[in-house]
Amino acid sequence: MTRTVADIMATRLITVPSDMNIHEAIRILLDKRISGAPVVDENGALVGMLSKKDCLKIVFSSQYHDDWGGPVSDFMSAPVETLDPDLDLVSVAQAFLDSHFRRFPVVRDGRLVGQVSRYDILKVLAEEP
Repeated sequence: MTRTVADIMATRLITVPSDMNIHEAIRILLDKRISGAPVVDENGALVGMLSKKDCLKIVFSSQYHDDWGGPVSDFMSAPVETLDPDLDLVSVAQAFLDSHFRRFPVVRDGRLVGQVSRYDILKVLAEEP
């Protein structure tokens, strides 16, 4: 049987709302020791991704606005490339090779159902004989 994204993805995700203050979101990333998180709207739909790199945009924003904050939606990356939970792992590995992303959100029928990272793929390879 071929393994799929659904077999290896993380499903207990830390998400941040798009209207959350960026400073609160940064605190979550730091406290949880994660490098990024999916961004969801008030209905729980995926609208972006927030990485530590995205958070560094605050420095540039402050140059123009004299303020070091704003909503996550001003700093997140969007639109988001997503993967289907039924995608085979070879295709997932190819998706990582073809992009600079370290993680992909996994979406089924428009709903965020998980996230898969480079780490998840490598872990599977390390388990194989």
